[in-house]
Amino acid sequence: MNYQILKNIVDAELQRFQIISEDEWNYKNTPEKWSKKEIIGHLCDSAFTNIRRFVVTQYKENENIVYDQNAWVKAQNYQNVPVSELINLWKALNYQIVHVVENIPDEALQRTCDTTKTEPQRFTLEFIIKDYVDHLQHHLKAI
Repeated sequence: MNYQILKNIVDAELQRFQIISEDEWNYKNTPEKWSKKEIIGHLCDSAFTNIRRFVVTQYKENENIVYDQNAWVKAQNYQNVPVSELINLWKALNYQIVHVVENIPDEALQRTCDTTKTEPQRFTLEFIIKDYVDHLQHHLKAI
């Protein structure tokens, strides 16, 4: 996989984010649903968690690295963070992911990490990286 693809996605989305109004970023369909601002916050949380997975899995096999996405979004109160700060954080975290992933030795891509909350399930680092990009794109469609 060409990791420049992730940087290109981030750069394209940064352009698109410029045309989204503050009201659109803050709007919630229902109190239980995330706003666009909370979605970008969730994507920051995902980036934090995945940076840890991408680094730790290179030297420690089958580490269990999970997080509770709803608890993280609630605890960080993204709804009340200026959207410009969230976008800058999201950009920085994803540029860091590009850097980390570009420097993973090929032999480390087959090492495994457990990303599950229940029954242990192992995924290769290569799969987790691809899944991260797929997850990112899924949520970006909602913004």
